Amino acid sequence: IRKDPAKNPVVGGAVHPLTKYVMNYLRLLVCFSSTLDEILGNQRIIGVQPHIDQGSNQVSTCEDSISVHGRYESPFSVQTCVLMDLLEENLEAKSKLYKDSAQAFLFLMNNHQYIVHKVKNSEVRSLLSDDWLRKQMSKVRQSHNSYLRASWQRVLQCLRDEGIHSSGSSFSSSSVSRTVLKERFRAFNTSFEEVVKSQQTWIVSDLKLCADLRISIIEMMLPAYRSFLGRFKKYIDSEKHSEKYLKYTAEDLETILNDLFEEGSAPSVHYRSGSSM
Repeated sequence: IRKDPAKNPVVGGAVHPLTKYVMNYLRLLVCFSSTLDEILGNQRIIGVQPHIDQGSNQVSTCEDSISVHGRYESPFSVQTCVLMDLLEENLEAKSKLYKDSAQAFLFLMNNHQYIVHKVKNSEVRSLLSDDWLRKQMSKVRQSHNSYLRASWQRVLQCLRDEGIHSSGSSFSSSSVSRTVLKERFRAFNTSFEEVVKSQQTWIVSDLKLCADLRISIIEMMLPAYRSFLGRFKKYIDSEKHSEKYLKYTAEDLETILNDLFEEGSAPSVHYRSGSSM
């Protein structure tokens, strides 16, 4: 792990080969837990410092007795925790290789999810505490939420009401600035298309994670777009070349967003004007 420094980002923000190697190798090592406990019990655990008992003022090391959350931890279990910490530090460094912060968060989300899945579905689970697993699952959620903000918040900003109505006026047709409104629809279309285009080759291989992420994006985007469209579509319908601004229906957006993260395949695009991104 230490000899695999950050060099080039993984295409699509997918699970890094190092993550797969470490987790799959660790699953094999569990078969030799007893032997590894004997070996590691006779040497200092790499990366773990001796602990001074404040009551007895005696120095105890991991190989003497390890207690986490009130239970004894074997030397191999302790070393597994150390390996997980090293892997996490390595992945954090690798995430910084991405120029797009949203893709960096997607990369971390993919890798943390892979680690959680491998731990929960193997004997490695017996080596790690419930608290450790909860923290890893929390990191998946944090990366998930950070990705949403980094990717879609600027698109939503195009749907704000500020500046559309004349100051102090009622919500009448005469108070609506069609020029500002057309610019908002144009900006939304451009921002939406840029995000979708940039993420056409991004990958989320875990099926449940992929489904959850799509749902989150749709729940974030569609209500805001439907509301904006419902309030202001009528002011643009009568304009010349209205299709340039009213480019998408809410159903179009949902179709496009449901096609994201298809193992690097490009999402299909369906909207009224028939133009392509």
